[in-house]
Amino acid sequence: MTKQKFPEKFLKQLKSVTGKRPKRVIDHIMKHGFVTTEELRTQYGYNHPPRAARDVREEGIPLETFRVKDSQGRSVGAYRFADPSKARFGLLEGRKAFSKKFKQEIIDSLGCKCSVCLESYEDRYLQIDHRVPYEVAGDVDTEERLVADYMLLCGSCNRAKSWSCEHCVNWIGAKDSKVCEICYWAKPEEYKHIALKEIRRLDVVWSGEEIAVYEALKQRAAKAKNNVPNYVKAVLKQHTTTPSA
Repeated sequence: MTKQKFPEKFLKQLKSVTGKRPKRVIDHIMKHGFVTTEELRTQYGYNHPPRAARDVREEGIPLETFRVKDSQGRSVGAYRFADPSKARFGLLEGRKAFSKKFKQEIIDSLGCKCSVCLESYEDRYLQIDHRVPYEVAGDVDTEERLVADYMLLCGSCNRAKSWSCEHCVNWIGAKDSKVCEICYWAKPEEYKHIALKEIRRLDVVWSGEEIAVYEALKQRAAKAKNNVPNYVKAVLKQHTTTPSA
């Protein structure tokens, strides 16, 4: 593949990135033209390649995702630099660290639980996340941060949000904060869409003694030759359509 040629200003900004993970991705693309998810796993040990690509995007550097063949001939994802004119160095200058004090303020406001699945966790298992993605709105000075602009997510919900947001048309194109503000991933308690799709979502977690209830649902779903989510939806539909006494 022919290497891309970029403006000197863009190259200078690429060289200014010092974070270990994004720098590795940038250097690999500079040398080879692109980097595959297979290479990110095997050469650099990144078990979640999209996270490495996201680190680059968080530096304001646009990346394009496309498909190539891996060493086994299978189709895998790959990343290369996108249009340099879409670089947003002025807005995205690397995430600013969150203090323990600020995290405690969020916990005091929202509780020590995931804002999406609403499951309670020890605070060390919860991650602070921007309601409007960092890649869309950037960050503010630590002194100006408002608790209302952030949420707490467990690892599973954070990964789900990342995948959904990164495949959203608004994320890829316009990056309109107002669109994000009415999305499920920003306000799961009150939203109009999920990544611009007219759907609704309910995340339910069973833990402790509640697991027995889940196992019972699982058995009933299997008996009905259905999966658990669809079985639960059928039960809820019957419940909401049956006239109350």
